[in-house]
Amino acid sequence: MSTETSNKNQLPEANVICIKWGEAYYKAEHVNQLYEMIKHNVHNHKINFYCFTEIADGLNKDIIVKPLPVLNCDLTKIKPIYRKEVGLCDDQLGGLNGQRVFFFDLDVIVTGSLDEMFDYPKNDEFVIINDWNTKGDHVGQASCYSWQVGTLGFAKEYFENNHQEVIKKFYTASQEYLSSKAIEKWGKLNFWPETWFSSFKVHCIPNIFKRKFVAPKLPEGTKVLAFHGKPKMEDAILGRWAEPGKEPKWKILLYKSIKPSPWIKDFFYDVK
Repeated sequence: MSTETSNKNQLPEANVICIKWGEAYYKAEHVNQLYEMIKHNVHNHKINFYCFTEIADGLNKDIIVKPLPVLNCDLTKIKPIYRKEVGLCDDQLGGLNGQRVFFFDLDVIVTGSLDEMFDYPKNDEFVIINDWNTKGDHVGQASCYSWQVGTLGFAKEYFENNHQEVIKKFYTASQEYLSSKAIEKWGKLNFWPETWFSSFKVHCIPNIFKRKFVAPKLPEGTKVLAFHGKPKMEDAILGRWAEPGKEPKWKILLYKSIKPSPWIKDFFYDVK
């Protein structure tokens, strides 16, 4: 065994997870890219990278594949997004019961070291991004969050027994449902340090008066940049709010016009 391998085996482990159902939105290449970004931005931890999916074709051989969590309710009557915020609450979750996991959405880029982030949560606390679009401290933004598997099963069980009630109240806002259940258990939400996570739409794009002339810029100190909603990552690179025809022309001309952000690709890696 080489010294490098021996030293790596002595590092504390960090369990990173993601979820991909179907291939309509994300494919194996998106999972592989996330894996590479995380691997290249972690030096003081040994990464165990899990993908929960029903289609494993094309995934990097070092990614640990697990089946999608089972939701014991009629899947035709629930919003697909609940597969993430509810399904991943499973108390067994791929055999990870009792272990801390760090969830990352597939529409993020890693822009800084993650070692500090993996050491941040304490005990069994739930940690999430403070939602950028909500006033107050009662909603977490679910692009990246961490919890100890076995502490959130009650949120899944409640949803399975009351999914029509939950969807009537929260509709597609599954992260609001998850946040409400975390508050129910811990009394509050614990948030990551504010500068670690940024939103492309909220923090990178200049104000409405500058968008046509000034290119988006990455905020200093950002570790993870999220592309929630629009523009999506591929559109931001090209300098458009959405695919042609997906947004009314008057909105594009009025306030949804942005300059290209080719610097996003600087954080990509060759995937295997």
